[in-house]
Amino acid sequence: MLNSLSALVNLLAYVNLALAVFNLIPGLPLDGGNILKALVWKITGNQYQGTIFASRAGQGLGLIGISLGFLPLLTSGGSPNFWTILIGWFVFSNAGILAKDAKLRNKLSGFTAEDALVNQNSVVSQDISLRNFVNDYIIGKPAIQQFLVINEVGKLVGQISGDDLKLIPTAQWPLTHIETVMKPVEFTTIIDAKQSLLEVVNLLEQQQLNEVPVVRNGVLVGFIEKASIRRLLDESLQANPA
Repeated sequence: MLNSLSALVNLLAYVNLALAVFNLIPGLPLDGGNILKALVWKITGNQYQGTIFASRAGQGLGLIGISLGFLPLLTSGGSPNFWTILIGWFVFSNAGILAKDAKLRNKLSGFTAEDALVNQNSVVSQDISLRNFVNDYIIGKPAIQQFLVINEVGKLVGQISGDDLKLIPTAQWPLTHIETVMKPVEFTTIIDAKQSLLEVVNLLEQQQLNEVPVVRNGVLVGFIEKASIRRLLDESLQANPA
């Protein structure tokens, strides 16, 4: 009885030791990967580069694990080790997710809010007529769902869209100013033009916002929406496919 209990204790100790050693292998998502990530971060000064490097190492380890699982089948015709394959696939897939997230965050941190503005022509003055608004901002211009309206000192006072003009007869457009048609708008969150785009994305997610206005030196310069961020990332990827 004592011998059996002692053997069980020894087995559990061996298993725990094996798991501890395995967990120290330098590749995410293992603890050893976090150590490697911190080391690369310290060398490069970029935490996301550390995550990417450690994640790639984790993917390599995962592929090795998968290969070792199939090794008996390839060498001696025996049964593959499904546990080894499963663990290898777990490490490989999770490391890939971490690498993808880190690459995205690294790219976002390299942009500012100003880089992702919907359109430089998305801000209009409240003093212009509807006729000038249509001629200068709508006809022959890229489609914009809505425009932000500013006063004479560049402060946000409202918003207007092309559909709002349907309420006003065309003959009155030259005599009607935007301020008489615009809708009131109030944003609780305003972004500085030089703010990191990664911070902007985090704010959009945390506050469940679809768009935020952007100011430079207190003056409204445009707004950011999720679609404009995706468009910027797509353009960046096309310009730098690697």
